[in-house]
Amino acid sequence: MPETILTSEKPSNSSPLNPPSRIICHVCQKQFSQYTCPRCNSRYCSLHCYKSHNLRCTESFMQENVVEELRQLQTDDQTKRKMLEILKRVHLEEENDPLDEDVDDSTLSDETIQKILSGGEVNINDLSLEEKKRFQRALASGELSKMIEPWDPWWLKPAARTICLSKDGSRLVQPTVSPEDDPELNQPSEIPHGPEKALPSLCKLISTEPSPLLAVHLVDIVYSYCFTLRAYNGDWQSDALGSAMVVLSISCVLGQAAQPETVREVLCCCLEQTCSPAYRHIGGLQFGLTLVDDVTSFLSLGGPALICMLCDLQTMIVAAERELKSEKQSKLRKSEMKNKLKLAERKVYFIMCWVHEQPGEAWSSLATIVSAEKSSIMDQGSNKSFSKTEKNVAENKGKALIEEM
Repeated sequence: MPETILTSEKPSNSSPLNPPSRIICHVCQKQFSQYTCPRCNSRYCSLHCYKSHNLRCTESFMQENVVEELRQLQTDDQTKRKMLEILKRVHLEEENDPLDEDVDDSTLSDETIQKILSGGEVNINDLSLEEKKRFQRALASGELSKMIEPWDPWWLKPAARTICLSKDGSRLVQPTVSPEDDPELNQPSEIPHGPEKALPSLCKLISTEPSPLLAVHLVDIVYSYCFTLRAYNGDWQSDALGSAMVVLSISCVLGQAAQPETVREVLCCCLEQTCSPAYRHIGGLQFGLTLVDDVTSFLSLGGPALICMLCDLQTMIVAAERELKSEKQSKLRKSEMKNKLKLAERKVYFIMCWVHEQPGEAWSSLATIVSAEKSSIMDQGSNKSFSKTEKNVAENKGKALIEEM
């Protein structure tokens, strides 16, 4: 049966009886598309087409995010204090550098700094021409990123090993481990809360047996969650809609309604997206392998941590749906995004209920599979291994999860 060539943006579902459809690149109209822009959902085939498909998605991407971050900055006492500490640190570094004594290379003027510290709103258009040049130069060189404190993922903290939920899957009122028993827990916790209400039984949600591939789909969802939180330095609340769209662009299960059948297929798809032109600047392959380790860590923590993660992801998607209402986009575009978010929210909730009913030993087995597949992929020693070619998918089709175990 010949392949179907499509030119629409609507993703296609493939199966052994229905060969995968191929979508033509929307930019060059010559090659088959391999990637999807996380901002406009345009399909493209290469870095060259990504750079030329939409000026707003490429050159204006960083500027828009910076402006939005400044606009949403909460000017409370804590924020002012942090900003003042950063400015003092930069000032001391400049004083200690004798090479810069005769050069005024401050990113912002004293007037602008005072406006920020006083709680005033600063727009990039308020900066002088010289300030804009310095700001963009500092942004491009990574100088500003050095001022951001590195974020430690909550799933790698000791407190994540002691997460407890009630028998019905809802959060507990009081923790079972006190700070006196574990001094490391006597710190502000960033562990997401579990569900507020009891999780229903799967038999109340569906009338048939759940798919045996849900474990594979969970790996895809956990990877996309870890990718997004690391990309946003743990602060998805600053841009819930943008964070949710990143999740959908990384996860083929949530964003494309795909049905991967093996852990290897999931990892290849996720690593392919991580190394795509839209995201390779974050860290590329090495960053992707770190995320695979994050997935293994999550699975090793067990059901309670997975439920808290899925609950946090559901909260992110719900917040994104609220932000979407105030977005200035076409009705058709907003309708498409709304439907995708709603569908993703339902999938996440269903997976959460499914996780709650699984035995604890299932997660250690799945963690072993993920770790083994990572080692197998690394042994191949070539970036070409992460391209989701038809050959790779065909090799994985029909291989049941129990066979991998």
